Parts: sequence; C-alpha cells; structure tokens
Amino acid sequence: MSIDTIDDVAKLGGQLRTEVAKAVVGQDALVDMISIALLAGGHCLLEGPPGTAKTLMAQCFARAAGLGFGRIQFTPDLMPGDILGSNLFNFQTSAFTLTKGPIFTELLLADEINRTPPKTQAALLEAMQERRVTINGETHTLSPRFTVLATQNPIEQQGVYPLPEAQLDRFMFKLIVGYPDAAEERRIVAEHGGRFKAPAAGDFGVMQIADAATIAAAIDVVSKVRLADEIIDYIVRLVRATRATADLECGASPRAASLLARAACASAALDGRTYTIPDDVKRLAPSVLRHRLILSPAAEIDGRNIDTVVDELVTATEVPR
Repeated sequence: MSIDTIDDVAKLGGQLRTEVAKAVVGQDALVDMISIALLAGGHCLLEGPPGTAKTLMAQCFARAAGLGFGRIQFTPDLMPGDILGSNLFNFQTSAFTLTKGPIFTELLLADEINRTPPKTQAALLEAMQERRVTINGETHTLSPRFTVLATQNPIEQQGVYPLPEAQLDRFMFKLIVGYPDAAEERRIVAEHGGRFKAPAAGDFGVMQIADAATIAAAIDVVSKVRLADEIIDYIVRLVRATRATADLECGASPRAASLLARAACASAALDGRTYTIPDDVKRLAPSVLRHRLILSPAAEIDGRNIDTVVDELVTATEVPR
C-alpha cells in the first residue's frame, strides 16, 4: 500500500480497524488510539480487567500493521537482562556476543507491567524515550517504530509495584479497557465460545495490510499536518491549568503538552484532515493527562477522580475560534 497523502493515511487507519475487528469485537475506538500512538511515536498503557482481549488486540494490530511482535510477561523475579538481553561468551570465537532480548522488536506487549519491581521496569525507560538500549556500556539502536503496549489490571493490588511517575510520563496514552455491552458480549461468545485452543490473529483471517515502508510514509505525512498557533496556545493553556487547580497535587509536564500536540496531528490525519482542530485536543486530553496527574488529598476525600477533574479543566479552558 502506497502512502502519499492524508487520504491514504485515513484509509490505512480504516483498514487497520477493519482487520483487528475480525478478531476483536467492540474495540474500534481503542484501535484508533493505538494507531494514533504509532503514527505519533508514542506508547500506550492499557488498563482493564483480565479477559478483555488486550493481548489478542495487540497481536492482531501487529499482524495487520506488519510490525514485528514481542511479548514479555512481567513477574516479580524478572530481571533487566531478561528484557534487554546480555553479552554471552562464545568459546568458538573467544569473544562476547550479544544475545538480544525480546525488547528488540517493533511492537512490544509488556503484559502486567506493574508486577515487576522498579529496577526491571526502569529497563524500559531509555528504550521508550530514545528507542535505544545500553547493555554493558554499549548502545544498541531499536527500530524507529518501536512501540510499547503495556497492560495492567486495575483490580488486584497485592503483589504489584505501582509505576513511578517517570515511567508513567513515558506513555503517550493511558487507555481504559472496559467490558463490552450485551450485544458485543454475545458476539464474542458466538465467535470464540466454540474455539478449543488459544486464539491467534491468523485464526480469524487478519491480513497484513502494511509494512515498515508504509508506516514510515504515514508518519512522514502526519509530520506535515498543520498545527496552528491557536491550537498550540490552547494545548499550553490546558496543560498549565492542571498545575493551577486545587484539585491536583501534581500537574502535567511540558512533555505532556508536546505529546498532546503530536497526537492531535495524528488524529487529524486519520480523520483525513491536513490541519488540527480543538476537537482533536478535547478528545485526546483525558488519555494523555489521566496518568500524569495526582489528586490532592482534599479532592480524594471529596470522592473526586482524575477523569472528572480533566473533563472540568477541558470545559473551563478557553477554546480558540
């Protein structure tokens, strides 16, 4: 598939959504957000209960987009070397040879990332920010399309290690994966209930509709989307408002503003527009901000939650005409 124009990017987004929907029911909006993150060079933290197709969705998206797929099951005894790899001595050559870890891929599923200690979580920091890793003092470059989809279970609180702020700030989006509605759940049972083996993307006819060159071309088109001064000012006002409200103990960083702007450009492209509009910012703000903000003790006592505070800030922030 050739990507030359904004319309081609919008078509690519629609095809990705169609292919993933062959296996995953009722998560079109989530697939769109992952597409935005990929085209904007960001990472996603998926939070939802077990059994809501987070793993299957990642597998299907990687297959459809033509991305190399890797998976790490995070556990309390996981070590940084299990993620990055290590230099092993080769007795035949009398030299150390790098045995690459699962991080050397394009789409990495970090499953239950909060089940491993901070030392191991930190192994992802350099990779997520700079798309490279350092092993025994030697730097190794990752794919320019390296994207992390991390999952965590919001229910279980025992035996987990909450992600530190520095780690959370590396994620462009925190996406909430909820339960399907009744009609969608019936479709899921009808399509998956008769399968007596673990589902795989290929079992549902998910086809590859892109490759590395396609994604690179799409990213290049997205980089040319117009970000007007008025939209930049709007994003800055919104992010700075998170630092000025009494409901929040900690507001969003300048990185959040930059990521929100990049995501808005990708969202515009997937909608077939060469320019961003305030609605792009409004739609993406909760996903960009919710994991970067900390409620004040008074707001917690009042029973407030982050999403409500973000919605109120979006409503109160002056929108450019």
